[in-house]
Amino acid sequence: MTDPEVLERLGMRSGEPVRFRRNGTGRYTRGLVSGVSADGCITLYDIDGAIRNVRPTTVEVRRPGKSGRLRWTVLSDVAITWEQLGLW
Repeated sequence: MTDPEVLERLGMRSGEPVRFRRNGTGRYTRGLVSGVSADGCITLYDIDGAIRNVRPTTVEVRRPGKSGRLRWTVLSDVAITWEQLGLW
């Protein structure tokens, strides 16, 4: 599978804004999704233009909540929901 196909299966698209914590601690840093690396990490560009490979459990994306308002959601939760929608 190519990167766009893998990202689509996770419920994401290339260039989508995300946020993550460097080393899992501290403040959130914003970035843009680039793809998925061979080991399953999300490849993204941070605000300084540096390429980073981050575990999916530490990446958050904006998705509508129960009230329809956008909120930050952990990518691993989005991926599970996205896969479940395909079953219907």
